[in-house]
Amino acid sequence: MFLRHVIVFSFIALLAGCAGFGARESVQGQGNPAQWNTYKQQMTSLDGWQINGKIGIRAPKDSGSGTLFWLQRQDYYDIRLSGPLGRGAARLTGRPGKVSLEVANQGRFEASTPEALLEEQLGWKLPVSNLAWWVRGLPAPDSKSRLTLDADSRLANLEQDGWQVEYLSYSEQNGYWLPERIKLHGTDLDVTLVIKEWQPRKLGQ
Repeated sequence: MFLRHVIVFSFIALLAGCAGFGARESVQGQGNPAQWNTYKQQMTSLDGWQINGKIGIRAPKDSGSGTLFWLQRQDYYDIRLSGPLGRGAARLTGRPGKVSLEVANQGRFEASTPEALLEEQLGWKLPVSNLAWWVRGLPAPDSKSRLTLDADSRLANLEQDGWQVEYLSYSEQNGYWLPERIKLHGTDLDVTLVIKEWQPRKLGQ
């Protein structure tokens, strides 16, 4: 009897855990949820990449466009922006707990989070930590999200943490279907990403 109770309790706890995780995502649209879960598993396995492309920024104090270079290696990132972005070239590097920002003709600055650093130095309220998920076509796992899937069971729209993310096109790179054109709409900031080159890297490679 005791063993049966333990098994039943464990099963209920497992279901509750699954329900709590699934409750973070509200999924709608044309796609197939099972195919979406398969896509998520594949994209989550990417822990590194190199991106080359263009970025457009619209903010109350800064607007413009420029080039984007993004190197990601597990929890380390090196993001470089250059071109007429209002404040010149910028380079954001770091890992959890320690981030630095170099801005042309202004110097180097440090903070514990990339969000705090960009807002303090550039005035941009940009969820950089979420971007590492959004750029792969995934919702960030630590907050609730509302998803709209396209006919291929990939993200068409994402609403999360006060942001709306539109996925306008995907391209196939080394067997992965990766976002190619992304628009991000925040309260005081709009960002457009056009990724011309993806070099994805899977866990353990």
